[in-house]
Amino acid sequence: MLQVLNNWFIRSNKSERLWLLAKIEFKLRYYENKLGLFWALLKPIVDVTIYYIVFKTILSSDVPAFASYIFIGLILWNFFVESTSGTVQILNTKKYLYEYSNMNKLEIYISTLLSNSIGFFFNLLMFIIFYNLIEPASNGMNLNSIWIIVLFLNLFILSLGVSLILSCLYIIAKDVTQIWQVFTTFLFFLSPIFYKHSLFKEALPAFEFGNPIAGIIINARRVLMQGVNPNYELLWFDILYALILFFIGLILLNKLGSKAAEKL
Repeated sequence: MLQVLNNWFIRSNKSERLWLLAKIEFKLRYYENKLGLFWALLKPIVDVTIYYIVFKTILSSDVPAFASYIFIGLILWNFFVESTSGTVQILNTKKYLYEYSNMNKLEIYISTLLSNSIGFFFNLLMFIIFYNLIEPASNGMNLNSIWIIVLFLNLFILSLGVSLILSCLYIIAKDVTQIWQVFTTFLFFLSPIFYKHSLFKEALPAFEFGNPIAGIIINARRVLMQGVNPNYELLWFDILYALILFFIGLILLNKLGSKAAEKL
């Protein structure tokens, strides 16, 4: 772990290199499509529409500002899934970067997540516009909304940690891709994305402390939609989860990452 971090800190021009890689990744993902960046917004819009029809119209959900409620949950969830699922094979698909350019492997992960972050903040901007200008049941936003920056950093580190773990496990077990797809489907329904927090707590008492994604979504709604401070206890739990997973990921990258080029 110390070797990976030391190698990271002694390199110069890290920020320029990271931003260049992130921009290239972003352009490859969106600019070759005719709709460009709109694709980043299209998925949550379609998902929101489907779940709104099912839960609000058919099942008569009584959650206030339900469209916005789903919207913010989905853009947080989609960032996590895209960042983790999209990096499972990264040591294989981007082997040329660390094998021939002597680039630090950690930079490759971070640049990929930074690329996803561009799409995330575009979606977040669309949410803010929708919630404040279109949502009939909006409570407006205030200074507590700034907490979303801390929550996103929490989500970023959590996603980075899980990405490191999954991609290192992929070196020794290729079926981790399929396992993670099944697990994220399971986790999706164990997160309060389209049902309210009270029902979530009633069905799964204290589970928001065992599921960091649930905690981040709950706190994001508190700061963006309710205009209150995050639940600090929940926030510290989620930050602790993220840091533990990140350090486990660094240990695995240090142990298995050096063997990636020869095994993949």
